[in-house]
Amino acid sequence: MLYGVTGVLRSYSLKHECGEQLEPLLRAYRDAVNRVLEELWGNIEWDKEKVKGKSQWRLLPKYAVDIHSGEYRKKLRDSLLQEWPYAAHWVDSAIKTAYSILKSWRKNYLKGDRERRRPTARRLFARAKQTLVKLEGEKLRLTVKPGEYVYLDLSKRYFSLPGEVSSAGLGEPIITLEKVHLPVHYGDGNQGGNPSVAWDFNLLSLDGYSPETGWIRIDTKKLASVHTSSFEKRRSVQRKASKSKKARRILAKYSNRERKEPRGKTPARNCSCNPVGVWFCGPRRAQKAGHVHALACVE
Repeated sequence: MLYGVTGVLRSYSLKHECGEQLEPLLRAYRDAVNRVLEELWGNIEWDKEKVKGKSQWRLLPKYAVDIHSGEYRKKLRDSLLQEWPYAAHWVDSAIKTAYSILKSWRKNYLKGDRERRRPTARRLFARAKQTLVKLEGEKLRLTVKPGEYVYLDLSKRYFSLPGEVSSAGLGEPIITLEKVHLPVHYGDGNQGGNPSVAWDFNLLSLDGYSPETGWIRIDTKKLASVHTSSFEKRRSVQRKASKSKKARRILAKYSNRERKEPRGKTPARNCSCNPVGVWFCGPRRAQKAGHVHALACVE
């Protein structure tokens, strides 16, 4: 779930029974993504640079051409459209997906988390542009080819759609053989009249902004300190648990304490914003939910 100043974007997953109809499209989409990845990979040149402060060298990827120029992307699109049997907008989506995959690979490679090997799309999925979907009552119409559609049934959904939602209120659905992951935008009118706040979660602070209240900053140092001290205690005991029964009992106690959630909510203090009430949950749940040490909700 994403919170923004203008509303909330929620993503839901629904099963569908159109896998056989969509499988040829998904396979063609995956092949198109891999073709784009292969093309982009062929334009990479490897520059040898010395690692700062060490006697080692690294090979860093740099593009020989401007892959973001309109001319290059048009040429790439035209090459994919040759003998492409489906709607042309699927090609645009495949190019966007391939660029995103390669950007993610490059970022992780520079951090040392990926090898110097071309990424490949293996799973069957497709990201449908908004121009390819249309909401018709309880069904989502998906354009496969010009004049050829597949209808995904939304009548068995477990969530409610805003009354005024239209195709423009939907994000770009992710289609797989079994499910459709549907992003839905809920405006301010669907949040019970509560003010919208955009939050930035950090280790030692919680920063928010709202047009109604301005900037909000909440100190979370004490919350982070509780989590860190609990983690250090458990880790210290864990080293001795294999050799001592007493240490194992203490480890079970600390592990159980770390898993448990607080029975009640703890109100955040030092908050200068009256219309917005912020509540913290336990550090364990916060870490699981967003890899942060604090979560907040607007009341």
